[in-house]
Amino acid sequence: MNQLETRELAYFVAVAETLHFGQAAERLGITQPPLSRAIALLERRVGVPLLERTTRQVTLTAAGEVFLAECRTILAAMDTAVRKARKTVEPERVTIAVRPGTGPGVLPALLAAQGPYGMPIDVVFTYDEPGALRDGTADVALMCQSVADAGLEWIELGPEQPVVLLPAGHPLTDRPFLTLTEVQELPGYAARLPDEALDTMVDRVALGRLVIVVGDSVRERLGGSVRAVPVHGFPPTQLVLAWLPGVRAAVSHLTATVQATAAGAIHDRLRTAVSSKHNGRRRPSATADQPAV
Repeated sequence: MNQLETRELAYFVAVAETLHFGQAAERLGITQPPLSRAIALLERRVGVPLLERTTRQVTLTAAGEVFLAECRTILAAMDTAVRKARKTVEPERVTIAVRPGTGPGVLPALLAAQGPYGMPIDVVFTYDEPGALRDGTADVALMCQSVADAGLEWIELGPEQPVVLLPAGHPLTDRPFLTLTEVQELPGYAARLPDEALDTMVDRVALGRLVIVVGDSVRERLGGSVRAVPVHGFPPTQLVLAWLPGVRAAVSHLTATVQATAAGAIHDRLRTAVSSKHNGRRRPSATADQPAV
């Protein structure tokens, strides 16, 4: 078999995902005839039919399903290789990955810890922080410790206390705290955060269509239409700054700076915020799973 080209793989993925040669050609920015010829040549080179074509539809064969999965893996690996290669010519720039809504009071403190003359830092928002580290999209990630998987190194930044978000006019917003059982019984309660921006979740809470438990630092982003009430029965969420072993010098410098200065400052900031909101009340021992932030 002749060596396949990445262009051919990208062509096949476009056709396999749209199941329409015209739509795939438009997506690729080419005309349909050369795309059809390229797919036919690809099938000859692979040696098995990848697509079933009729006058009405295009479908994947069993071999095509397998080939599609492998093509996606290969193309993703090539994208990762390109990103990592480009980072070698930007040794002083670091990218932080963060889930939308995670530690909104912590990220600015992390950036400020570098000082006005620190290294350039970019921020990318993702719902797969470990994946962003592994594919080279990000160098470090701000995440909950429960999300950090095996093979990552991290620095603990401090805990966030759990609060439930309710509409400003909700009768329970005057309570000093709610129990886990009370929260779970509320209409619209979601045990896990939706994969959407914090502002979107806050809007849904304000409309009475969502009840969620988040970290205490989101109070700074709520505005006047949503209230945060402490929840007894959840343990605090431990925020960490995570990275892969063997990182570039600039990343090592960032993590060392955070370890030396930022972690303590962030922990104090979180502790002060929680103390002021709870008026010094002591929370009982927690027994439930950690909330998402």
